[in-house]
Amino acid sequence: MERFFLYDDVEDTKTRFVSFAGKKLRYDLAILQSGRFFGKVLVMDIQFGRFAIIGPDDIEEPGYLEHVYNRTEEETIELREYLRELLN
Repeated sequence: MERFFLYDDVEDTKTRFVSFAGKKLRYDLAILQSGRFFGKVLVMDIQFGRFAIIGPDDIEEPGYLEHVYNRTEEETIELREYLRELLN
């Protein structure tokens, strides 16, 4: 089978695994830093199998984290606080 690759790169990444308990939920995250994301990080929610490439601007976008991680506004409060600390 013939394939047309747009890219096929191998890159070293820095991966951080974080687990913390909030007032409402437990958060289990894998955070990947790479030059590929132009200063943003890939944040994977291990429990729910959802992920997004996130930067400081995305954190402040109303409804963005709620949509990406399929959570309520209340459920993302502590996640948003953690990501603010991480990316600043």
